[in-house]
Amino acid sequence: MPIPVKTNPDLLRTIAELKALSREHDARIWRAVAERLEGPKRNWPEVNLSRVARHASRGGKVVVPGVLLSSGAIAIPVTIGAFRASEAARRKVAAAGGSAVPILDLARKHPTGSGVTILG
Repeated sequence: MPIPVKTNPDLLRTIAELKALSREHDARIWRAVAERLEGPKRNWPEVNLSRVARHASRGGKVVVPGVLLSSGAIAIPVTIGAFRASEAARRKVAAAGGSAVPILDLARKHPTGSGVTILG
């Protein structure tokens, strides 16, 4: 069986930049996220806001190496980096005072990965 090749240019750029950040800043978290994104899409986590609310603290930083979905409620301000987030999830996070950003933006803002939690 042939090995499937990723064709999404945004995904390929994200993976390459996460690996570069990991090397430059000796931050293993970004390599782990890149490796999860390299895997089959069917294995990517689909994390709901209710799970983020259970595991994140006020003002925390969370990275989802997959998809952020809007099921559940969130009442604390959290910065969430995800490869893809539903529009409803973005609205709910913004209404709680947080932000849902692409993974690369979160990685560039916190290149050492300290204080960032992986969910999924």
